[in-house]
Amino acid sequence: MSASPINTNVLLPALPILVVICGATATGKSSLALALAERLNGAILSADSRQVYREFDIGTAKPSNAEQNRVPHYLIDICDPTETLTLAQYQQQTQELIATFHATPQIPRPVPLLVGGTGLYIRSIVRGLRIPRVPPQEELRSQLRSLGQPQCYAFLEQIDPWSAKKIHPNDPVRTLRALEVFYVTGQPISAQQGEVPPAYPILQIGLDCANVEALGQRIHRRTAQMMTAGFVEEVAALCQKYGADLPLLNTLGYQEIKHYLSGKTSRAEAEAAIVLHTRQFAKQQRTWFRADSTIAWFDADCPDLLEQVWAKIQAFLAP
Repeated sequence: MSASPINTNVLLPALPILVVICGATATGKSSLALALAERLNGAILSADSRQVYREFDIGTAKPSNAEQNRVPHYLIDICDPTETLTLAQYQQQTQELIATFHATPQIPRPVPLLVGGTGLYIRSIVRGLRIPRVPPQEELRSQLRSLGQPQCYAFLEQIDPWSAKKIHPNDPVRTLRALEVFYVTGQPISAQQGEVPPAYPILQIGLDCANVEALGQRIHRRTAQMMTAGFVEEVAALCQKYGADLPLLNTLGYQEIKHYLSGKTSRAEAEAAIVLHTRQFAKQQRTWFRADSTIAWFDADCPDLLEQVWAKIQAFLAP
């Protein structure tokens, strides 16, 4: 998808705004964002929870060097694979970047485009989630895990009944996080949460396939392209450098290839598993984003998608 020449009558932003491009994996968010960013003199802020990590390239569908040279990209390759980027850290870095773009005296202003499929990343910015600034406490978590989930949940019911009502008794991840925040800060996590929406206007564009099978075909093609591009070699190199027990190597795509490399499956079986698991993940993403009534949806397979979205942006900018 390439940007067509800009009509001199189009509206370009004089005031700070944010454009969000979201949706399930393989719906073409990156290519649309590139074309829009060129028209808007904008920059792309990644909202992908794995593209923040260096060396995890093919399996995360990270933008190529050529694409990153076309338009400035941010929040890509900002962490080593052995580090952990928390939601609070992501939110802070993204908010600071947006503020920098909004503070420029240039008119028309360059537009930041928040692009990706990690729903919680996007929600943290669009809704201004209040997130306790408590980094993971591994020693504390280990101690709590040794007690077992039933006991941990019982503790949560005592110290933060409101959160306990929202967290399932069999959800150890959220239970541990709530306990962790309480023991570090002395306050329930429920008292530290909420929303402070940003003051600037936000336009959210969602991409989806009207036909679910069409999305499945997109996922199949992308997986095949990843394999051809050297995905197996990427995973092998990462396993050799960091060890097969690196947590990131247990995520979608990487885990399936790791099983192939260890002889548990064939290459064809690994590829088929990636397709299946990616389709399941895409279904979860669609459910998440569809719950947000503020997103304007467009068919990813529409032949004039760029022009339709551009018209939506022009209407958004109109006084």
